[in-house]
Amino acid sequence: MLALLRLLQDGRFHSGEALGAALGVSRSAVWKQLQALQAELSLPLHKVRGRGYRLVTPLQLLDADWLNAQMGVPHWRACVMPSVDSTNAEALRLLPAAQALPFYVLAERQTSGRGRRGRTWVSPFGENLYYSLVVRIEGGMRQLEGMSLAVGLALLRVVRGFGVVDAGLKWPNDVLVGERKLAGILLELSGDPADVCHVVIGIGLNVNMLAAEPGVIGQPWTSMRAELGVLLNRNELVGELNRHLSRYLDIQLREGFAALQNEWEADHLWQGRVVALTAGGEPVEGVVLGVDLSGAIRLRVDGVERSFSGGELSLRLRDDS
Repeated sequence: MLALLRLLQDGRFHSGEALGAALGVSRSAVWKQLQALQAELSLPLHKVRGRGYRLVTPLQLLDADWLNAQMGVPHWRACVMPSVDSTNAEALRLLPAAQALPFYVLAERQTSGRGRRGRTWVSPFGENLYYSLVVRIEGGMRQLEGMSLAVGLALLRVVRGFGVVDAGLKWPNDVLVGERKLAGILLELSGDPADVCHVVIGIGLNVNMLAAEPGVIGQPWTSMRAELGVLLNRNELVGELNRHLSRYLDIQLREGFAALQNEWEADHLWQGRVVALTAGGEPVEGVVLGVDLSGAIRLRVDGVERSFSGGELSLRLRDDS
């Protein structure tokens, strides 16, 4: 099926005879695979008698060979999967047999994509980036302070570099355009949190998605294609993401988040806004002052500055902010 998709990804018409010849199968076998593409991957096809078949929307499939051959970017090994439950889960499964670190996992789609606080991350085939990087950490959990914020800075530099200049950060793990979510970050830990461990840096970036089933995504969202009006090359995006991640992770691990604090605050969309912070109980309302040296959010609550951190915290703008 993937070989057939590579023939069709240009969005042009291809006859059943030509597709069969290229794949070494019969026209009836091609037809069965085309039906499977529509049913299993929800990829709509356009059929015209005498011209053949084409994808309604062209695809730019991920290419592990191209990614692994790039020079001038970190030589992290790419593992590209047609479909996984989640790239974070697949990265953790691959970790015990990994020959070198860091390495990263990409997928054309996720069947059980995960966001923060147990939320589902909608992951249609061939449209977005579902990316997980595995990094070895020595020295315990303190090395991880502010890491998700450093990753957010790297991701922001990528999307702005491709033209989404209005994008900004939302504490702790989101990239937004206005009030619409463009990307999210999920870090997961494996190993001894007091000594040597591995962190899986999961990134979901809406690249070429233009529509989703009503009610599936529970918040306003956007994509790079929706903002720019052009189809983007996801392989080039991955190369830039690796380059920026390498730089920001190096700074964070060598110097700590303190070296990135001012830069992060300058790109935080909710600086000075009135927000409600919740963690399962009554929300705490306050004005966003910024973040501290560990990456915790600083709020002015009833005239007093307070800091909050934790993976289960949720930050929302107050309705009248």
